[in-house]
Amino acid sequence: MLSWIGQTFAVTALNLRTIPQRLGSSGVAIIGIAGVVVVLVSVLSIAAGFSAAMQEAGSPARVLVMRSGADSEMTSGLTGVDADIIRQAPGLRRDGQTAHASAELYVIIDLPKKSTGTPANVPMRGIEAQTLAVRDNASIVEGRMLQFGTNEIVVGKAASGQFAGLTVGSQVVSGQNTWTVVGLFEADGGVNETEIWCDARVLQGAYRRGNTYQLVMARLDTADSFATFTDWLTTNPQLNVQVRRETEYYAQQSRALSSLIRGVGFGIAALMGIGAVFGAILTMYTAVSTRSREIATLRALGFDAASVVVSVMIESLALAAIGGAIGGLLAYAAFNGYQTSTMNFTTFSQVAFAFKVTPALLVTGLVYALLMGLIGGIFPAIRAARLPIPTALRAL
Repeated sequence: MLSWIGQTFAVTALNLRTIPQRLGSSGVAIIGIAGVVVVLVSVLSIAAGFSAAMQEAGSPARVLVMRSGADSEMTSGLTGVDADIIRQAPGLRRDGQTAHASAELYVIIDLPKKSTGTPANVPMRGIEAQTLAVRDNASIVEGRMLQFGTNEIVVGKAASGQFAGLTVGSQVVSGQNTWTVVGLFEADGGVNETEIWCDARVLQGAYRRGNTYQLVMARLDTADSFATFTDWLTTNPQLNVQVRRETEYYAQQSRALSSLIRGVGFGIAALMGIGAVFGAILTMYTAVSTRSREIATLRALGFDAASVVVSVMIESLALAAIGGAIGGLLAYAAFNGYQTSTMNFTTFSQVAFAFKVTPALLVTGLVYALLMGLIGGIFPAIRAARLPIPTALRAL
């Protein structure tokens, strides 16, 4: 056993030392694998960034109360009376008699994208004065908070970066309404940063919604108050509502698009990986061919065929690891933090987010690279082990 390990180590060391002499053919495999990893990691970083924007800013202590059966706030509807009853539920955080709950309205307006000038569906959310108490992760970072009862709006930082005309002091015209931007807010990079906030009462009048809302966003006294709060509302005969934690709601919304993006990413990587595998196979066949005399000499000296197989496989994996590392670093440098926006097909509105190249994605890219190297080294390794010793030695 020790003899076999020593033989394998010796042959592997020889193979790795001769890589610089075959830099051209080795570079083909490295570049091909690096290209596949760049594409795979960059596409998956879209899904990771979108999921992060939809989920990471959520809190288990915040809940959405919507009409029973609604799959999103776009399909929900509550009356002002419903909102008043919801504010009376036990389990809500309160300042004296004031519940941390905001009855909200959600509409879509058209604004041009900065990058292309094409119109995009941007969410405008009608809020109440308790919104910043409910969404304790949100804060004004430029300008000031809107004055309720006016046509003033505050804009999420991501929305300001992606869509035209959303800077402090500018005006937004939607239909027959003109809104004045008085502030920008942040919300831990979450989905709310893509929104425009205004007074819910003013928005009701602008869109002729009467005394109606689409949901009540509420902050629980503690995350453990969820059951008490939910049971009181769902058993109340005056209401027909459902309660969902904010984290669960946004996780469900992000699931479909994230799964689609991941499927596309792995599909593209699989197709490109076929080419990279063939490149690795040709590289390793070339390496075996150029070293056929050395391999035959080692075999004639008593080196085991298994040692030759393992050494060729290790060389192939080493080239793949180099390609995977290079691809991962290039993907991180080029795409991590890149700002963009896409459609949330649940609400048919834009969500601004940043590509997110996570450590888990870099590991995924490296594992995929090693898999390509493993497949690419199998057949050349078998050929090296089966190389006829007399024929190879006559080539000396």
